[in-house]
Amino acid sequence: MTERLPSALAATQYQRRWFAELRASGVPIALVNADAPQEIFRAMEIPYVVSQWWASIVAAKQRTADHLALLAARGYPDHTEQYSSLSFASSFGVDDPPWGGLPTPSVLLGEATGDVTRKIFEAWHEETGVPYYALESAAHDPVPERWWELMPHDWEHTIGTPRLDLMQEELVGLIRFLEMHTGRRFSETRFRRVMDLANEQAEWNRRTRDLIASARPCPVAVTDIVPSVMVPQWHRGTEWARDAARTLYEEVAQRVGAGRGAGAERARLMWIGRGLWFDLGFYRRFEERYGAVFVWSMYLAIAADGYARYGPDPLRALAARFAAFTDQLYTPPWSVEWYVHQARTHGVDGVVHLVSEDGRGSWFTTSALRAAGIPVLELRADNVDSRGYDPDAAERTVGAWLTEQVTG
Repeated sequence: MTERLPSALAATQYQRRWFAELRASGVPIALVNADAPQEIFRAMEIPYVVSQWWASIVAAKQRTADHLALLAARGYPDHTEQYSSLSFASSFGVDDPPWGGLPTPSVLLGEATGDVTRKIFEAWHEETGVPYYALESAAHDPVPERWWELMPHDWEHTIGTPRLDLMQEELVGLIRFLEMHTGRRFSETRFRRVMDLANEQAEWNRRTRDLIASARPCPVAVTDIVPSVMVPQWHRGTEWARDAARTLYEEVAQRVGAGRGAGAERARLMWIGRGLWFDLGFYRRFEERYGAVFVWSMYLAIAADGYARYGPDPLRALAARFAAFTDQLYTPPWSVEWYVHQARTHGVDGVVHLVSEDGRGSWFTTSALRAAGIPVLELRADNVDSRGYDPDAAERTVGAWLTEQVTG
């Protein structure tokens, strides 16, 4: 096993220190969804915690079950959208919570692209009185081919003017909402700087993604890539995050230049879906036992293709960053064409597709990959809820698939 990437260790340490200092400061925070315009909070100097990041911490500490029990005890569902509901559960006072516990937020922000997520935030508001801003979005048809090449500069055509108009008005409303509820003022000068830094960060991530795609063997484990990419992602729009993305690229380039691999690579795999936060050792076990290296996850890939947006109006560029964000990952044909393209550019031999109860266009993704001649295994599990998950059975299933369909 290759030693850990220094950038992965540094990112994890940074996040721990940042969160401890945030808790100790007692300053009001916002609780925001992952696929939401955090850049506005950054420009207004409003500290925020990302709901899905907190859920990943709860799951990694094996605390999901007791959090969900608090929801069930209050009559809320404990079996749907656990990734979004774990932060809500934290508001009910968990005993000995991870990392000292989630601070009580002063405002909530969540996109309203799904009925369940919106209901979670509405229930949170009703239970606690914390103001909630629901970010509306819209659909658009048709989708241009190879949208990922068009998005950085030609996003007006790619997404569609009516859809961008709606999102831009939503962002204007969000700024007013935050000014009213926090007393902070929006600075366009700071906002432009935040957007510039976020674009620079995205360009470094694109370089890293492309380098890993072309490298043989894969130079880094996916379990190092995820923290190296996602911790800076939650600090998007800062010099630290931009520099962390550059450092990641430099470390990967150094390994490629030295011909170093993450393991004894015999098969290249793609992981589609959210991280299996309660069992991160899952990925390394297949490297060690089968030489099957996960060379792709959505975290670096969407960091490369989903964020860079250029244009003279930074607020409209931010609208372009998030108006179709969910589509890029979950809605066909946006998502399926991108996944097939990524599988081909990374030279994968097979795909492990994490499929949870919500589905999120999973049938279309699996069908498109199989039609392209790529073996796919659908692994049925929730990414944060280990109740009912049998790690031994999952390992046997993936191992048999690797032997029968991938490695031969």
